[in-house]
Amino acid sequence: MSEDPPADYSDLRALVVNCTLKPSPAPSHTELLLQVPVDIWETQGVAVETVRAVDLDLAPGVQPDMTEHGAAHDDWPALYKKVQAADILVIGTPIWLGERSSVASRLIERLYAMSGMLNERGQYVYYGKVGGCIVTGNEDGIKHVAQGVLYALQHLGYIVPPQADAGWIGEAGPGASYGDEREDGSRVGLDNEFTQRNTTFMAWNLLHLARLLKDAGGVPAYGNQKSAWSDGARFGYHNPEYR
Repeated sequence: MSEDPPADYSDLRALVVNCTLKPSPAPSHTELLLQVPVDIWETQGVAVETVRAVDLDLAPGVQPDMTEHGAAHDDWPALYKKVQAADILVIGTPIWLGERSSVASRLIERLYAMSGMLNERGQYVYYGKVGGCIVTGNEDGIKHVAQGVLYALQHLGYIVPPQADAGWIGEAGPGASYGDEREDGSRVGLDNEFTQRNTTFMAWNLLHLARLLKDAGGVPAYGNQKSAWSDGARFGYHNPEYR
């Protein structure tokens, strides 16, 4: 088997949003695991930017700019420009009480704020982009959290490749989190084969699908254009009430 990747990915861009509750520069377990795909992508020449959402003032709401609806400040419009520029979006979140962080929910709400916008082909604005998620914690819930995050992304128009989630939770209950130092100096979770394999697979599956979509010019613009539907196109749909 060839050790060389099957394509050139150097024209791709990725945005990684860490939804930890810890403001910078506090260490983040989620950020440490997110570094695995970041390192893989940067090795392939992908332009990667990591953002810690809690450092931003993302006003609550589902409008594109909440300063137009009473908020004193809103960093979402600037962050959205980075979302739009990226071929790949990864949301990283810790688990709290079995759920994604409040910061992750706020981010998804703001992504939703743009869901009515269209791209230049008349499709919803996130079409042609791929999404994934990373989850960390020391309680059960990786799959539960991932299903909510990935559902939201695909509902908004992102394409989710196979195995687009990965995470680490360690032993259930209070205890060491991902990257914490053991007495022997090693770090918890970094040697976990299951987590490292799944995170690596996620990184490459996102890359492969982003490459395919970019080469194809995105998702074919037929049968999914809101603007065309509004203009009367029905793409083969026949209302059974009108025969």
